[in-house]
Amino acid sequence: GLWGGWGPPTLVFHLGSCSLPARCSGSAAKSLLFRFLPFLRWLPRYPIKDWLLGDIVSGFSVGIMHLPQGLAYALLAGLPPVTGLYSSFYPVFLYFFFGTSRHNSVGPFAVISVMIGSLTESLMPSENFLESVNGTNATVNEELRDASRVELVATITVLTGVFQVALGLLQFGFVVTYLSDPLVRGYTTASSVHVLVSQLKNVFGVSQSEQSGPLSLFVTIIDLCKKLPDTNVGTLVTAIIAIVAILIVKELNHKFAAKLPMPIPIELITIIVSTGISYGVNLNDKFGISVVGNIPSGLKPPVAPNISYFGQVVGNAFAIAVVGYAICISLGKIFALKHGYKVDSNQELIALGLSNFLGGFFQCFAISCSMSRSLVQESTGGNSQVAGVISSLVILVTILKIGELFRDLPKAILAAIIIANLKGMFKQFSDLCTLWKSNRVDLLVWIVTFVATLLLNLDIGLAVSVAFGLLTVIFRTQLPHYSVLGRISDTDVYRDVAEYEMAQEVPGVKIFRSSSTIYFANVELYAEALKKKSGINVDRLIQKKKKALKKLQKQQKKLEKEKAKRKKPWSTDAGSPSLPQNTEDGPGVSVIELSAGDSSAPSEPTLHSLGLPQPSFHTVILDFSPVSFVDTVSIKILKNIFRDFHEIEVDVFIASCPGEGDLQSHEPWLGIASSMAHS
Repeated sequence: GLWGGWGPPTLVFHLGSCSLPARCSGSAAKSLLFRFLPFLRWLPRYPIKDWLLGDIVSGFSVGIMHLPQGLAYALLAGLPPVTGLYSSFYPVFLYFFFGTSRHNSVGPFAVISVMIGSLTESLMPSENFLESVNGTNATVNEELRDASRVELVATITVLTGVFQVALGLLQFGFVVTYLSDPLVRGYTTASSVHVLVSQLKNVFGVSQSEQSGPLSLFVTIIDLCKKLPDTNVGTLVTAIIAIVAILIVKELNHKFAAKLPMPIPIELITIIVSTGISYGVNLNDKFGISVVGNIPSGLKPPVAPNISYFGQVVGNAFAIAVVGYAICISLGKIFALKHGYKVDSNQELIALGLSNFLGGFFQCFAISCSMSRSLVQESTGGNSQVAGVISSLVILVTILKIGELFRDLPKAILAAIIIANLKGMFKQFSDLCTLWKSNRVDLLVWIVTFVATLLLNLDIGLAVSVAFGLLTVIFRTQLPHYSVLGRISDTDVYRDVAEYEMAQEVPGVKIFRSSSTIYFANVELYAEALKKKSGINVDRLIQKKKKALKKLQKQQKKLEKEKAKRKKPWSTDAGSPSLPQNTEDGPGVSVIELSAGDSSAPSEPTLHSLGLPQPSFHTVILDFSPVSFVDTVSIKILKNIFRDFHEIEVDVFIASCPGEGDLQSHEPWLGIASSMAHS
């Protein structure tokens, strides 16, 4: 409950980022409705005259791209081509209602497709569907295999949607922050290598058994090399011609983007031309070129997922959910920043999750956002998700009427489309040079992610990459940069004296700074670095002081004993008192006795009085501007720092120690240092 003024506590329910009082009101219900259905907020104010034409042109352009990519990425996922068309229709249409990005083009994506493909190949390999023919030859029952794989993938997609919706409702949109940009780029680059290798069998026209698990990529490459003598020349020539044509036209599209009203739909043109040639020449029968086969027309009724698969795919579904969202939100934020609107990260999770969850009932596979389609949607005048609705209608027409015409489409053409679209991802290898110059730790994250994903496959590789990324954070906080700050003359600027020649230390003052916050894992290193940077061996000086004090105490005790010996009792012999005799008890020892009125408390011995070296400074200032929090271990070590420096007669101050919610300048210690310099 929350106390409101002096009134009684009010029960509040939290759903997403909304706080709903127990007494619902019309405004609260309206706010909640707009929160989960963002189109209700912007659609009534949609500027038809300004935006509609651009959205229609953009929608048709993206829809034309969806068609070949949907067919190709279904092949990549190990599914019938029609599932790619379904995945280009249902999720895209649903995203219109729930999404907050105006330029993201959701739908099939290569990395997600290959993650799904690795699952279908490991859990539903073709070898499980072999049937004997005439009692001797064994062939794969493709119809049964495809049906089983569709059921499996639909279940994965539903579970992926459940994870995304749950994370969105629980305000866990921040989980994507654990996937740093170098990690995502290294992962997608390695995934592109997996995609390329998976399509080589369709380029060379050879049959390969599916591999999964660690090192499966290299096993596939070795197996492919062994089967190169069996290459189908017709398939290879078809694929090479298609790849070259697509790459050339894509380069022309990029070069003349400002002059072209819309990019040349080379992928669609390639599909139409190759299908016509295949049908006219009968490439399948004459040259043995594998074709797509039957593509059923019409939509299918929804089917409930097979929950018996949940236990087998739960980890993979979570990985797909996180990777798909990371790619989607990163693109969404880029376009939002460029065009001056806001993308709700948690609502994007919910939108993507609902698109996947509901799409899974209609035989879709998990989707994300495509960079190429999103760029086309933006560059051709797209202003809102109305463009997404238009593109989904283009796919709907294809599913209902046109899809069956592509039955003679060579699979080599789809492989060529996939490989040609990997060009942008392979350009990410240039990150190695950039990161080498800018940040070596990020470079290490990129390389480890890339190598782990290649060696351990996509799911395990992602887990290892995230774990390593988190370890780098720990290492960075455990091994920060420690510095002693000095003042640049005639300014109030303080910099590391080891890096800036013009920075000079304030006489008698050491200003110490760590580049990281301090907590239990690094506070002892902080204390050691402080003592090392101070230029003196603090611990050894303290030990010497203790030894000197111990020696002094022994001397004092010895003097007290000697004093006791010098005192003689009054003699009663001859009835007169006798004075103590003057005796020599040692060289140069004299005892001075003070009366009670003249006694005073002895002063504490100093380093100078003990004959020990004194530090060259009298004050240490701990700059706490990078410190965001401290724990109990840190407080204990800080107390030890204060105690140790006090032992060697050095004062310690903490500067720039912000309180909770403090938004003031993080350099108030400059004034302290200046005052120390003039004292």
